[in-house]
Amino acid sequence: MTDPVWVKSERQQERERIRRSQGLRGASVAATSAILFVVLVVVVVLNAPGWPRVQDTFFDPEIFVASLPAVAEGFLINIKIFLIAEPLILIVGLLVAVIRTSTSPALFPIRALATAYVDLFRGIPTLLVIYMVGFGLPALKLQGIPNDLVTLGVIALTLTYGAYVAEVIKSGIESIHPSQVASARSLGLSRGKTLRFVVLPQAARRVVVPLLNDFVALQKETSLVSTLGLLEAVRQAQIMAAKHFDFTPYLVASMLFVLLTIPLARYTDRLAAKARRRQGS
Repeated sequence: MTDPVWVKSERQQERERIRRSQGLRGASVAATSAILFVVLVVVVVLNAPGWPRVQDTFFDPEIFVASLPAVAEGFLINIKIFLIAEPLILIVGLLVAVIRTSTSPALFPIRALATAYVDLFRGIPTLLVIYMVGFGLPALKLQGIPNDLVTLGVIALTLTYGAYVAEVIKSGIESIHPSQVASARSLGLSRGKTLRFVVLPQAARRVVVPLLNDFVALQKETSLVSTLGLLEAVRQAQIMAAKHFDFTPYLVASMLFVLLTIPLARYTDRLAAKARRRQGS
């Protein structure tokens, strides 16, 4: 006996046809409006009185090509700092968040210390933290204190962003309903196992998007390490700009950062849309 074949009704086919036509119409309107907006901006900029001067200062093709190798070489250092700092920030943020959400009286001194750390490094500008770590730690002349500029930059960014990530993870942990914890405890799970197997997995799904937003910002703020004298992308752009008396190298550095940031930003949008669909269902 063959299984019955499901056939869409005429009403269902009509609804799908209407949705497809509405989607095509919306996409065409969006594309047309975007093209018109870009054309308008280009016309306004090209007809501005100061455009020839701006073109010579920021859009010199020869200087762009000449600056690209040096700036790209420095950009690899930015990527290196980001890749090292990101997992360290996650570890620091997770530890601080777990400590801050604990309720054990014995951990009160550590909990107060974690709160002070978050308040302190969320209040100090990142640039000042880089100055204090980059110039202050080597000045102590203690054994084991690193002098490598990359390491010092990673330490400074980890301290700053660890505080922000800790608050994000803490909000995710606190968003889990208490009944989840009570159910896990009633099944015989210890506090540690409840946190590990019940709370943290659910909290992680809720904080992925804000965490990715923080890491998009981290990608850009690796450029602040240039203040220590590290020859990363922005410092290389400064050198090339001084050499050619032109700001085109800054455009090169900007484009490299944008090319790195856009994929992660679009991935963040996809995760956010997926989360909205999951909540809606």
